[in-house]
Amino acid sequence: MQFRQAKPFSEGLAAVQGGNKYGYINSHGEWLIEPQFDLAENFSEGLAVVKLQDQYGYVDATGSLVIMPQLRDAWSFSEALAVAKSGGQYGYLNPAGEMVIEPQFDGAFSFSEGLGRVRQGNRWGYVNGAGAIAIAPEFDFAADFSGGYAVVLVEGKWGYIDATGKLVIEPQFDYAADFSGDRAAVQQGGRYGYINKAGELVIAASFTSAGNFSDGLARVQTGDRWGYVNLAGSLLTGATAR
Repeated sequence: MQFRQAKPFSEGLAAVQGGNKYGYINSHGEWLIEPQFDLAENFSEGLAVVKLQDQYGYVDATGSLVIMPQLRDAWSFSEALAVAKSGGQYGYLNPAGEMVIEPQFDGAFSFSEGLGRVRQGNRWGYVNGAGAIAIAPEFDFAADFSGGYAVVLVEGKWGYIDATGKLVIEPQFDYAADFSGDRAAVQQGGRYGYINKAGELVIAASFTSAGNFSDGLARVQTGDRWGYVNLAGSLLTGATAR
């Protein structure tokens, strides 16, 4: 082992800490960007966040600083926009380093499906790529959009909105996860099950824990045992625990 820290590969490069500084290696372990940064994040859309002397900027895959370190905080690019903090507030900048959505929010997250979730005071809403408020900050919490829906918290219960801000599944759950295809894990009465996009409970809330669907299967827990269910709610059989 030769690195003090090593992050996952992204776009052909991995951020690693050699000595007291971070740089980037390729899949052969060769330094492509020499260790010189106080912190380095994964590449996304051709750029990566780096930190120098308590300020954040961005480098390209050659190691050139394309956005000089001048920000209080900075996130990876998503949909050609990145969250950036300046003067105590959050906004969004483009790959040229232009603050296209001026810092005005108390909190902000990466864009997903054309919308970025933002916080004003204690309320959450969404902005579009032009910086206009697309969904007014009126929720106790709001998650990123996934599959056209976003999880929101209203008076202690979780539900779902669409991209217009309409409540398409009324807040009624003790917990709700993002949709993966046409299924989302929800909690009712201390147990987990799955709903479809019509809000119908299609897999009964009978599990101690439940994960997202992937490749048609979801990981579920009952007591201290784990298994998998399919989209119909049937438990996967055939493997024997050892």
